Amino acid sequence: MTALREADAADAVFETHLPLAGRRQGKVRDVYSLPSEAGAAPRLLVVATDRISAFDVVMPTPVPGKGRLLTEISIGWFGFLRSLGIVGDHLVGTDVSGIAGLGDAERRMLAGRSMVCRAARVVQVECVARGYLAGSGWQEYLASGTACGVPLPAGLRQCDRLPEPIFTPATKAAEGHDENISFERMCDAVGGDLAARLRALTLRIYGAAAERARARGLILADTKFEFGFALDAGGEPTGELLLVDEVLTPDSSRYWPLAGYAPGKDQPSFDKQYLRNWLLAEVAAGRWRKEPPGPELPAEVLAETRRKYEEAARLLA
Repeated sequence: MTALREADAADAVFETHLPLAGRRQGKVRDVYSLPSEAGAAPRLLVVATDRISAFDVVMPTPVPGKGRLLTEISIGWFGFLRSLGIVGDHLVGTDVSGIAGLGDAERRMLAGRSMVCRAARVVQVECVARGYLAGSGWQEYLASGTACGVPLPAGLRQCDRLPEPIFTPATKAAEGHDENISFERMCDAVGGDLAARLRALTLRIYGAAAERARARGLILADTKFEFGFALDAGGEPTGELLLVDEVLTPDSSRYWPLAGYAPGKDQPSFDKQYLRNWLLAEVAAGRWRKEPPGPELPAEVLAETRRKYEEAARLLA
């Protein structure tokens, strides 16, 4: 395994502090409000940094180039989904040259890792589709025969393909752990009509994406989406539902190689699982407790994690 070059590490972006209003920081993305003309709907600058999180903890060491890979993958998927006409999305473009107040160094840093987006009132529920029995769904199935509260047939193996994809919503947590919730709780939170609409959209998008991924040698085991309602010029939500945030990246999705797929065990993956496994070894050794701060990541762990993201981007291109 080849360690990261010093030049790669020096190019990493852990966080941004741009001379723009309304800065908000998520686990991976920094979001800013963009100046808008009178009568125009608000727009945002969404910057994918090289931060990486696991077990809901942001690691102190960035993965150089990760933000650009995430952006590349998201843009490709937004384009594919637009061609299907399933639902609109928030992406306006990726050109940051026209944003006033930025210096040349800031524009270079933002290149390839930024999206100009329509602002939206985000629905406060993660919309998760699962086509295979893995992760927390597998652990719950072992205990109760269900995955996120959805009853499943007996006798399924780890990483088995489900009889049909299932919808398993979760709460959106700004900090700490997201929580799997029942569809009934989602209905209580956002209303039955919207919940049913989001469930149908989530499963339809997942089905189309899984088919495309499979044609490229990848199994899309599960993924999560976020939706929101576009804002008008006064900042009020309209009735236009949009797919927002990132889409179908290794940060939000579980990808396995199709070649060699064999249920009954963990699958090799093109996502954060390599990092999670390293962290679990740290937990087992008593060096970390799944609490902030996360441990510093060795160069070889960063290099292998980035390689996983690079391979996913190559296969999905």
